[in-house]
This record gives sequence, structure tokens and C-alpha cells, in this order.
Amino acid sequence: MPNLRAPRRSRRTKALLTALVAAAAIAGCGSPDSTSTAAPDQTPSPSVSASAAAGVLTVRDPWVKAADQGMTAAFGTLVNDGDTDVTITGAATDVSPMELHEMTMKDGTMVMQAKQGGIVVRAKSSHALEPGGEHLMLMNLRQPVRPGDELAVTLTFADGRTQTFTAVAKPFTGAQESYAPGHGATPMPGTSGTPRAATSPAS
Repeated sequence: MPNLRAPRRSRRTKALLTALVAAAAIAGCGSPDSTSTAAPDQTPSPSVSASAAAGVLTVRDPWVKAADQGMTAAFGTLVNDGDTDVTITGAATDVSPMELHEMTMKDGTMVMQAKQGGIVVRAKSSHALEPGGEHLMLMNLRQPVRPGDELAVTLTFADGRTQTFTAVAKPFTGAQESYAPGHGATPMPGTSGTPRAATSPAS
């Protein structure tokens, strides 16, 4: 007699194989999806804080001439590591109004006056703020600035950006500048005549 069960068994085997293949295909498709949804969580986001925290300029060795009253000045070396020139148009601190100043010869006398157009720091270069040269002038102290005090100074740039640095007050007896006549300010207390050549504070 012919075996009638063989075709049924064959059909069952084919159905089982088909089901297994389909299940494997579904599992294979699910794996990439799960990986792709997990990938964004594993990928670190770009670091914005590093660039935001970086200043427009590097300010090296900032310091302020200690003074009990009247006027004084802040100095340091400004470093521009960028590819474009940077122009400082203003400065501010809590202890007094500030101006950008330069030294110039007038009637045979070295005097200081407001720096017209701001202080420019060229690309890939440094620029010294020093006694007898360009500096940040504290115009009318609201309180004494004693050796060891730390002053926060905020620079404003031509493009609207700002940057704050801390300058330490140090005693200094050089660079006894006086103001140009008509500049609207009086000489620094106890100072007059031509600036001396010394350009560094007392230690």
C-alpha cells in the first residue's frame, strides 16, 4: 500500500522551516534598529563649554599699581592666538571708572591721554600694557587698592564680546606720568614729570 503520511510530514516540515526563517528575519531586522536608537546616547555631545570658557585674549602677568586714593593703572601682556586682530574698546572694574590710555610726547614732556580707537592686539602676536606705555587707567578709586588685593577687570572688544581677568595689586614707584593738559584729569597723587624707565612692580 502507498504511504499516505509522507506528504503530510513533508508539508509540516516545510511549514516549520518557513516559520523559523521568518522569525530569524524579524530578529535580524530588529537588531540594527536597537543599535541605531542607542547610538546617539553613546555618542558624546560636542564640548561647547571649552570654547565658551576660552577668552578672546590670554592675559599674562596682570597686575595693578597699589594706591590709597586718586588714580592708578592696570598692566599685563595681552596675547592674541587668533587669526584676526582684536581691538579693546573699553575696560571696567568695581573699584573705579576705567579708561584706555597711552603715553605720548607733548611740548617735550611725556604725558598720558585716552587711547583713540582702542588698543589693538594683532593676530598671532602679543601686546604689552606697561608703565610708560599703553595701560588700563583706574580713574577715581572708590576705595584703597592695597598690595595683595585682587581686582576683577572686564575688557570690552570692538565686536561686542567681553572678557574678565583678575589682576593682583603690587607696590610700584616707577612710571610717574602726568596727564596732558585739557584731558579732564589731574596727575596721579604724588607723581609728576617724565616717566621713569622702570617697567616692573616691586616683588
